Amino acid sequence: MAEAKQQQPQTALAASGAWKTVKPFVNGGASGMLATCVIQPIDMVKVKIQLGEGSATAVTRKMLAEGGVGSFYKGLSAGLLRQATYTTARLGSFRVLTNKAVEANDGKPLPLVQKALIGLTAGAIGACFGSPADLALIRMQADSTLPAAQRRNYKNAFHGIYRIIADEGVLALWKGAGPTVARAMSLNMGMLASYDQSVELLRDKLGAGEMSTMLGASAVSGFFASACSLPFDYVKTQVQKMQPDATGKYPYTGSLDCAMKTLKSGGPFKFYTGFPVYCVRIAPHVMMTWIFLSQIQKAEKRVGL
Repeated sequence: MAEAKQQQPQTALAASGAWKTVKPFVNGGASGMLATCVIQPIDMVKVKIQLGEGSATAVTRKMLAEGGVGSFYKGLSAGLLRQATYTTARLGSFRVLTNKAVEANDGKPLPLVQKALIGLTAGAIGACFGSPADLALIRMQADSTLPAAQRRNYKNAFHGIYRIIADEGVLALWKGAGPTVARAMSLNMGMLASYDQSVELLRDKLGAGEMSTMLGASAVSGFFASACSLPFDYVKTQVQKMQPDATGKYPYTGSLDCAMKTLKSGGPFKFYTGFPVYCVRIAPHVMMTWIFLSQIQKAEKRVGL
C-alpha cells in the first residue's frame, strides 16, 4: 500500500509533464479547427475567385443557385484535417520554440527579427505535416470548376488522400509542397511574429486591457498574415489545381514557372488577385484562432490543467 501511494504522485507528475509537452500542440489544433468551421464558406469563395469564376458577389450567387448553402462547406473535412495537422504543428512548434528562446534570453522579450525567424520555422514544420490535406482541400474546392469528365469527385478528405496515393503515388501528396511551404512560412512570419509584438506594444507599453489587446493584436496579425502570404497562395492554388491538356502537357512545369508566367502576363499585382476576399478570409480566421486559443487556455486554467 505504501509503495502504491508513493507511485501515485509520480504517475500524476509524469502525466502532468506529458500534458505540458503536448498542450501547445493540442490547443493550437483545436483553435484552428474551430476557426475553420466558421471561415469555410469565405474560403470557398476565395478559391473560386482565384480560379477565375468572377467577383465575390457573382461566385456567391452562382454557388447558392447551383448547390445551395451546402456548397459553401464542400471540402470541410479536408479543411478540418488540414488544421488538425498543419495548425497543430505550426502553433505548437512556435510556442515551444519561443519558450526555449525566451529562456535562453533570460526571460526577456524577444526582438522582432527573432520572432519572425521562429515564425518562418514553425510555418515550414506545419506545412510539411499539412500538405496532403491541403492538396485534397484545394482539389475538392476546385472540382466544380472542371468539366464533368475531369472531375475527381472525392467524397471526403480521407477518400481524396486515398485516391491520390492510388492514382498518383505517395509522393503526389506533396505536389505543390514548395509553394505550400513558402506560403506557410510567409503567413506564419506575418501572423505569429506580429501577434506577439502587438501584444507587447498594446499591453505592456500602451496599457490596453485584456480584450482590447487580444482583438487589436489579432487584427494586426491577420492583416500581415494576408499581405505576406497571398502571392504564394496564388501560385500554390494554380499549381495544385492544374490539369493536363489533350496532349498531356501541364500549363506549368512547376511553381517557379507559374510565378514567372503570371508575372509576365499580369504583372506583380496579379499575385494579389482576390486580396480583399483573401484578407476577409485570412484575417478573421487568424483572429478567431487567437480568440479560441485564448478561451481554451482560460478554460484549462479553471479546471487546473
